Amino acid sequence: MILAKVVGTVVATRKDERLVSHKLLVVQPIDPRGKAHGTHIVAVDTVDAGFGETVLVVSGSSARMAATLKDTPVDAAIVGIVDEIDF
Repeated sequence: MILAKVVGTVVATRKDERLVSHKLLVVQPIDPRGKAHGTHIVAVDTVDAGFGETVLVVSGSSARMAATLKDTPVDAAIVGIVDEIDF
């Protein structure tokens, strides 16, 4: 799993028909303290996340197992919204 912050949206008027009605968000991976690291990722939103929220992202075959994404061509999916992180 990847901890990330939602930093933007992607609008794609032409895409694979299996992605129609799915929201695409740009996320920035972060460390547990909130510091950005790595490159941005485009992920399919399965939990109705919003701009600025901290989210959990899965990638690879795990992303295709997320709700409503079976047999959908995705490599990253947002599967949770983080309320808080305790050390």
